[in-house]
Amino acid sequence: MATEAYCVKCKAKREMKDAKQVQMKNGKPATEGTCPVCGTKMFRIGAG
Repeated sequence: MATEAYCVKCKAKREMKDAKQVQMKNGKPATEGTCPVCGTKMFRIGAG
C-alpha cells in the first residue's frame, strides 16, 4: 500500500514508509507513516 503524503521538512510529496491506518480523536480515519528520505513523521487525513 503506497500512500502519498506531504513532508513538511522536505517540502515535497512522497510515498510514506511504514504506513498504517489510525483513527483520530474525532473518529475519522487517517494514515500515519514516515518520510523515506528524512525520517520525519507524515500524516494524511482520510481513508485510503
